Amino acid sequence: MKPKITVLGLTILLFTGCAEMQQMILSGQGPVTQTEVITGLKQALSVGVDQSVAQLTPVDGYLSDLALKILLPPEAEVITKNLAKLPGGQQMIDRVVTSINRAASDAAKEAAPIVLNSIRSMTIQDAFGILKGGDFAATDYLKRSSYTALVNLYKPKIRNSLQEKLIGNLTAQQSWDELTGKWNQIAVSPIGQLANLQAVQTDLSTYLTQRALDGLFLKIGETEKNIRENPAARITPLLKRVFAQQ
Repeated sequence: MKPKITVLGLTILLFTGCAEMQQMILSGQGPVTQTEVITGLKQALSVGVDQSVAQLTPVDGYLSDLALKILLPPEAEVITKNLAKLPGGQQMIDRVVTSINRAASDAAKEAAPIVLNSIRSMTIQDAFGILKGGDFAATDYLKRSSYTALVNLYKPKIRNSLQEKLIGNLTAQQSWDELTGKWNQIAVSPIGQLANLQAVQTDLSTYLTQRALDGLFLKIGETEKNIRENPAARITPLLKRVFAQQ
């Protein structure tokens, strides 16, 4: 027996050009409910976060991925280039970068619960905004809702990595402060101003924390886009049903 088509269903059938909607009404499925939308999106985001974090948590999860690898600030390039010319200079730079990236991978192990808490707090309005949004609408939502908590997680670990002793019994932070301090003295001198040299004012731990979180949300965004575009990535029936109507 064919399902009974209500007046509302007939109205939708007549006034929409959506073949998928017509087929769902005739088959008795009907459009997805608010509960299905929010539950499906929470499933999608949880899958995305778990997959993304799993790629970052190995000891060299950041370091081995060129798209994620955290480097020293661009403003320091002139310093690191000159430092690399000195005996042991390049090794010191490499050790600083390795230490920073491994600290970011360590922090990533604790990132998932923070992001998942943002997912649990999602409202119906949030869910429909994400469903109708662009390729990275969910990632943008997670970034807005969890960024501060993630900074509080990552930054202390990054800062601790900068306190590890390197060449000459100096820490990475001490080396950075010494290098930038000497450079800045030259940059603000009359000779430096004539040469148009720029002082380096970057707060190292803040910059590195931001770069680490950029990597985390880059991975979450890649997973979200894949779920939106690739039906095979929708690993539950509910995901398939919700995202078929995005």
